[in-house]
Amino acid sequence: MQSFKTYLRLERQLSGNSVEAYLRDVSHLALFASERGHKPEEVTLDDLRELLGELHDIGIALASQCRIISGLRTFYNMMVVEDVVKENPAELLEMPRTSRHLPDVLGNDEIDAIIATFDLSMPDQARNRVIIEVLYGCGLRVSELVNLRLSNIYKDEEFLLVTGKGDKQRWVPINSLALKLMLQYIETIRCQIEAKPGEENYVFLNRLGTRLSRNYIFMFLKDAVKKAGINKTISPHSLRHSFATEMVTNGADLRAVQEMLGHEQISTTEIYTHLSRQYLRDTISTFHPHYRKN
Repeated sequence: MQSFKTYLRLERQLSGNSVEAYLRDVSHLALFASERGHKPEEVTLDDLRELLGELHDIGIALASQCRIISGLRTFYNMMVVEDVVKENPAELLEMPRTSRHLPDVLGNDEIDAIIATFDLSMPDQARNRVIIEVLYGCGLRVSELVNLRLSNIYKDEEFLLVTGKGDKQRWVPINSLALKLMLQYIETIRCQIEAKPGEENYVFLNRLGTRLSRNYIFMFLKDAVKKAGINKTISPHSLRHSFATEMVTNGADLRAVQEMLGHEQISTTEIYTHLSRQYLRDTISTFHPHYRKN
């Protein structure tokens, strides 16, 4: 597996977390082959189908199975490049059909209700209000927000330079309100916090001068949702889904949404078109007289 780790780091230039995820997924193959006295290069397409059958039987989620297949394809691509095998046996593996399920999303009124729970006279809660505006207004992953740096803010252009999965950077527009609130936070609250060494360039800091954790953002959002009386299962990622849902429902170009979200494949973004169609179906069934007859 060491050669695969090197390949992922040097050839694919993946982040440490992504490398570890690939290695975990391919460990299923290593165990499967070892139990049968095979080397990975001796595994056939039928063997891989058997492996996936076993993973299914022990309750591995469909989404995880898809990720494992992707890891296997990458692993055998490396084996082909290194001339260990002539063909990639994972290439013909079929992805299991997954249900296209989105977490609960929030509307504008619900976002306003969440924001109304914050006591803006308290520095921490004023900062948290800014976080909600940026997550919802820019569609960022929570990991992208906690790692956002002061040098990533281009206020004149109204853009953020965001570092996403695989350390890939992208430009994301930020609306005037979110930008104004972020700059106010930096100039009136953050400037009073003494940043720890190495943390000086991060935008969002806690009282101790270190960047916020993803878990902290999850916890304060969960508390605000409860205070707002919203009966939905909400996480920081829900704000990203809410951003994308609003964009697609209101007619935004899917490629533009893909770019803003940082999706590698347009198929990942297309899930929002399914939700948009459901929205249209629900709307017509509510307001069209013939639909209301049934």
